[in-house]
Amino acid sequence: MTRWHRGALILVFVCLAAAGAAIIAQEPNLTQDQIREFLLKAKVVGSRQTSKGVTSPWRLTLSDGKLTHDASFQPIDQLTPFFRLENGTTEVNFRDSYHHNIAAFELAKLVGLDDMMPVYVERSWNGHKGSLIWWLPVKMDEAERQQRKLQPPDVNAWNMQADRMWVFSELVYDSDRNQTNVLIGENWKLWMIDFSRAFRPHHKLFNPAHLVRCDWHLLEKLRQLDGAVVREKTSPHITKTQVEAVMARRELIVADFDKKSAEKGEKDVLY
Repeated sequence: MTRWHRGALILVFVCLAAAGAAIIAQEPNLTQDQIREFLLKAKVVGSRQTSKGVTSPWRLTLSDGKLTHDASFQPIDQLTPFFRLENGTTEVNFRDSYHHNIAAFELAKLVGLDDMMPVYVERSWNGHKGSLIWWLPVKMDEAERQQRKLQPPDVNAWNMQADRMWVFSELVYDSDRNQTNVLIGENWKLWMIDFSRAFRPHHKLFNPAHLVRCDWHLLEKLRQLDGAVVREKTSPHITKTQVEAVMARRELIVADFDKKSAEKGEKDVLY
């Protein structure tokens, strides 16, 4: 997916004009299971492409006869033999795939961070398979927040959300956790989207400097994470090799926070 196309995907979530404001007012109070069922079975009653090109995301309007809600459909699934990252490094067999979005959501559920991600499902539409995501009633993305120099009313609460996001990003080796796929909703709730470039098969961390503090509940979930369960929950969206890499990075993350806690004291590292 080109940077232009990825930018178009983010635009889907952050462009909230009058119609978007109506969506916020009417946002239904559904459980994850109810949202998942709706995304999988509701009829597509409207669609519009958000940018040009065969890999562009689509904004779909779904209805089950009682509820009408929008979703974003991302069909990208590309394997590039040699891919140059923005930091100048080259990676062999680089996969940019909607499958990683679904695997990330399933993994987030295992470590207790699914409340920071919208529901993702796999669905076929218009002859293509892709990830379908519940439309989020967000106000802005992190790039816009920084551009406008806005400060959250509770900086500590915001930073704790960001800490959780960065721990998860390292767990899945997300090489594209940029400011435009960090979304801000009502009451400064942080949402993580777009993990299509995650799950690299590396047994190392992408950027250890991201690991500053950690929610102790999240740390315990990481300690208890079982590779067999991860494999079961994320199959067939990521491979055994990718799962092994997740578990290797889990070990590094836990060890890093254990070391920081011993050196600085738990109260300065865990919350």
